[in-house]
Amino acid sequence: MKILLAVLLLVQPVFAFSTPLSEEAIREAYFLGQRRDESTAAFLSKYIHELPPPSYGPHILSIITYTPFAQAVLDSSRHTANYSAQQAQLDHRHVTEIVQILVAIRFTDSYGPTLIDPNPSSGRNAQMIPRSSDFWRDFNVAVFSDDKSLEPTSYDGHPDYYCNEGGCYLIGATIQVEFPAESFPSQNITVQVDPPDADGVAADFDLGLLR
Repeated sequence: MKILLAVLLLVQPVFAFSTPLSEEAIREAYFLGQRRDESTAAFLSKYIHELPPPSYGPHILSIITYTPFAQAVLDSSRHTANYSAQQAQLDHRHVTEIVQILVAIRFTDSYGPTLIDPNPSSGRNAQMIPRSSDFWRDFNVAVFSDDKSLEPTSYDGHPDYYCNEGGCYLIGATIQVEFPAESFPSQNITVQVDPPDADGVAADFDLGLLR
């Protein structure tokens, strides 16, 4: 029993969040990404928190925390031909490792792609106008560890569209927040998302259980 416990203690940190990635870790991420099967999807699902629709306000569809290892898996999965483990290792040497937080927002009946014009023309009744594509700037995403707010190095976002034969339609947005991996906490974090005029949501991640 003592020997088994000692082995578990030695193995556990290898599979927890760590940075910088070793050559062996990059190779493992490469092969996992190249599978592009259920095992790849199951692995990446551990980094995703999906949330139910709210009773009111926008739907925070998901909150994702991608460690450097998860990003290496994703990068490998995007290369479909003439890409080797050796090339993945060479490419990673030029990468500044980060932790990436992605927040997906979707419209609902109470927070849709249109809104009442706040400045109607004189003498005209209020009318509906399209919501600005940069509406995501009204949302606040904060990351905490031990009740301490972490300072991101990058905070950005983009609108999301659904396109078909009839055209493209604004359906929501994605906010992307980045932190330097070397200074990121290696254990628990909380991602808090506060929409305008609606209740906020939060997701907890135990980085000790993620690679």
